Amino acid sequence: MISSMTGFGKGSVQNDNFSIDSEIRSVNSRYLEVSLKIPRNLQSKELELREFIRGKLKRGKITVNVQIKKNGIDENKPVLNAESISYAVNLLEQVKQQAGLNDQISLSHILAFQDIFFAEAAEESEQEYLLVRDSLDQAIDDLIRMRNKEGEELAKDIMTRILNIGHSVDTIESINKNSSKEIFEKIKERAQALFSDVKLYTDRLELELALLVDKSDVTEECVRLRSHTKFFLENLKSGVEIGRKLNFLCQEINREANTIGSKALSTEISHQTVFIKEELEKIREQIQNIE
Repeated sequence: MISSMTGFGKGSVQNDNFSIDSEIRSVNSRYLEVSLKIPRNLQSKELELREFIRGKLKRGKITVNVQIKKNGIDENKPVLNAESISYAVNLLEQVKQQAGLNDQISLSHILAFQDIFFAEAAEESEQEYLLVRDSLDQAIDDLIRMRNKEGEELAKDIMTRILNIGHSVDTIESINKNSSKEIFEKIKERAQALFSDVKLYTDRLELELALLVDKSDVTEECVRLRSHTKFFLENLKSGVEIGRKLNFLCQEINREANTIGSKALSTEISHQTVFIKEELEKIREQIQNIE
């Protein structure tokens, strides 16, 4: 099963003292990028929470918001500690006296101590951290369910387009097999119409035309293109971190389509290569959203 990189998840956990809500959003990204917004008293646990997220998600730009309420009070909103402010002012007064300064204490001086102005403890209990992780775990699972559901729809659309490309390859092979002689005769007739003395060079002309038609043969390119589409479908069905693999295969399919288009002497083959590249571009847009 393939997974999209776009989704949203939410988790909630509570006990007698705490109520914890976690929200997680995910959008496209080449790598895994985690933006974590947590209460100040959980800053010491930020690295552990990031590693927890990285253990469950592989790609995407992830935004996480954790909100904790203790006894109904939102811990995301800091509460000033009046005693700490008084302590900072007294400390500054002592520094003035020791240094023999007459400067007035300003707000900017006091704000240098802002880390101690808030009432919450510097470290929360292990129980609170575990509750936060449980809430985040729920949110991530909810996100993964949404990403998997969207991934199923992406897979259906991509598979349909790859099969369309396969049908175009069938058409190109059929035209390539049956039209060589026809193309040869048409070019020969055109040459005879342009040059009145072409009969003097009949053998040379037929040799050059035969070489031209041979160079326009796209059998090898069709074989490689079919191989790429087969491998593409196999990877799509495996659903194991396939985003980068499918992107590479798109490049290879596009390379073969361009070669076929440049070699083709048949207008119908040219039309089929244009269709292949149109489908491929739509596939590329979808792949950008696959984990």
